[in-house]
Amino acid sequence: MEDKKPVKQGGATVAVMIVSLIMIMIIPLPPSLISFLIVINFTLSLLILMITLYIGNPLEFSVFPSVLLVMTLLDLALNISITRMILLSGNAGSVVSAFGEFVVGGNVVVGLVVFIIITIVQFVVITKGAERIAEVAARFTLDAMPGKQMSIDADLSAGLITNEEARRRRREVEDEADFYGAMDGASKFVKGNVIAAIIIIFINILGGMVMGYLRGGMSLLEITKIYTILTIGEGLVAQIPALVVSMAMGVIVTRAASKSDLGSDFTAQISMQPKAIKIVAGFLYVFAAAGLFTKLPVFPFLLMAILMHIVSSRLKTQPETSKGRDARDDKKKDGVPPLYNIIKVYPIELNIGYGLLSLIDENKKGNLLDRLKLVRENVSKELGFLLPLIRVKDNSELTTNQYAIKIKGNEVAQGEILIGHYLAMTSNNKETKVKINGLPTQEPTFGLPAIWIIEKERLKAETAGYTVVDSVSVLATHLTEVIKTYAHEVFTRKELTQMIDIIKADNPSLVEDLIPNTLSAGDVEAVIKNVLKEKIPVRDIETILEALANNGKKIKDTGVLTEIIREAISRSICSQFNNGKNHLTVVAMDPNLEKLITENVRQVDNDVVYSIEPSLMQKIVKSIGSAVEKLLAVSPMPLVVCSPNVRMHLKKLTERIIPNLNIISYNEIDPLYNVESVAIIGLPEGAVSDKNVMD
Repeated sequence: MEDKKPVKQGGATVAVMIVSLIMIMIIPLPPSLISFLIVINFTLSLLILMITLYIGNPLEFSVFPSVLLVMTLLDLALNISITRMILLSGNAGSVVSAFGEFVVGGNVVVGLVVFIIITIVQFVVITKGAERIAEVAARFTLDAMPGKQMSIDADLSAGLITNEEARRRRREVEDEADFYGAMDGASKFVKGNVIAAIIIIFINILGGMVMGYLRGGMSLLEITKIYTILTIGEGLVAQIPALVVSMAMGVIVTRAASKSDLGSDFTAQISMQPKAIKIVAGFLYVFAAAGLFTKLPVFPFLLMAILMHIVSSRLKTQPETSKGRDARDDKKKDGVPPLYNIIKVYPIELNIGYGLLSLIDENKKGNLLDRLKLVRENVSKELGFLLPLIRVKDNSELTTNQYAIKIKGNEVAQGEILIGHYLAMTSNNKETKVKINGLPTQEPTFGLPAIWIIEKERLKAETAGYTVVDSVSVLATHLTEVIKTYAHEVFTRKELTQMIDIIKADNPSLVEDLIPNTLSAGDVEAVIKNVLKEKIPVRDIETILEALANNGKKIKDTGVLTEIIREAISRSICSQFNNGKNHLTVVAMDPNLEKLITENVRQVDNDVVYSIEPSLMQKIVKSIGSAVEKLLAVSPMPLVVCSPNVRMHLKKLTERIIPNLNIISYNEIDPLYNVESVAIIGLPEGAVSDKNVMD
């Protein structure tokens, strides 16, 4: 309630002011109060002008169209009050009299000329120009609005901005359109105010002469002089603030391309052109020299020439100092020094050889960047978190057609593609009698035998049963699989924060209960990394967080929590290995082998130590490999199933030797799935649990 109170007070104040302006038009005011209101009008107009000079973006003063209306209403209210006082008593207060007597010297002709000049400048120059700029800006802003919205949607889809940033930009686009649309209409207020002032001054002169004549006691010349000077004084005290407000309107509608205040922009942009200032100094020297032979004054031209020369010299020499160069080199862009990019380690980086640069050149119809954008989008959707941007960089250390994939600065995969060629692939157990002309190679992602072929051989290869893909698709597929493999390294606290922010918007109590009351952000990150390490998606992040919140208070071991999470998202895990119609083909573990593993697990200083003899471990792994080979003949995705208390340990024992082995527990099998076991991984011959523990 405290945050809304100032807004309500401000709204009430403005409402009282507007009602007061209407009352001023109706109720006669004493001359002293009118003088005070004139001073207020001057103050407000100068304040508005200063604000427009110091704002960086027109939207920082988005209330300006409404302010323009209120100021116009104030001018009209003062005009009516002053006119009433002039006609009724021939007195309009000290301020009006001062402008009539002092500013114009008590001379009717001088007063009329000054008033006409101010009116022409305001009406013909400033108001007319600002009105035209506001009109064009409003039209262009509205025309560009759909394109800006599409650009925001594209950046959001590409993951370049967050949902919150997209909403902020959309509001900014809408506010900008509303502002310039309102300015287009508000400029008519100023124009109408000038026209009304011209009409009022003539009415005042004629009305004052009539009223003075009816009162009697003065000659026609005296009547004309008194009422004309008062009327001109009234016109000046009304038109000068109106002129200032018109200048403010002109400033604010011409500030569309700027992001800082007018003074900073002027200084920065003028200082970038020292040659122009030096040329001006040269011309001024010429005029000063001409004054020696003509009636031109020498001193003013010479003084300004010297000043311009000094300014141009300082601007010319300052950037050449080492301090100036260092300042520019170290200048931050978006908060990051340019030199930082040299040492920065990027989460995902694709290095390409010189011969592949055409793939990222839009002028040569290169579509690699579009494909990488699609890869990032698809993998993010599949894994369940927003991947960081994929950086593409040329690398002179690579051969012409070679590419390398780096994760956090370390190369993890490499391949080679031929531009303008297609890769024809066939599986190891598939033979074809059709001879395909091409360059034999190996598919970089899965290691399948393949042939690089040209366009003419494509139809022939497809007819012969080969799978044919273009070179960019080969690279994109390889990159996709690498990202999935190393997703647990790519996932960082930044990605976790993004996921938490999304959940917090819909379910804030879950996040507050979990972090930091139950688990730290580091523990949650570690658990999610463990899940991703086995290529299990974390799309159902809300279920994961709920499971952590329910179990995190009594269990702090991230390994055990990972097993609990896997059981919570069992349906997502089973869908990864579904052979169709909710059917899983697996190899099972012999209970005796499971017992052997559990008996040889020890907890030492919060670390799990396995005491199985290396020779026996080799036999176990070999037995698993043989069973997996049998499974590969039936299913393309080998899957081992075991007891929940063994799964984590079996994975750690085999991940270095068989890294892509998929192991799930019985608790991770969803009831909707049928399980078919094609082999049993038994206890190696001669292995007895009590005799295989290392001392």
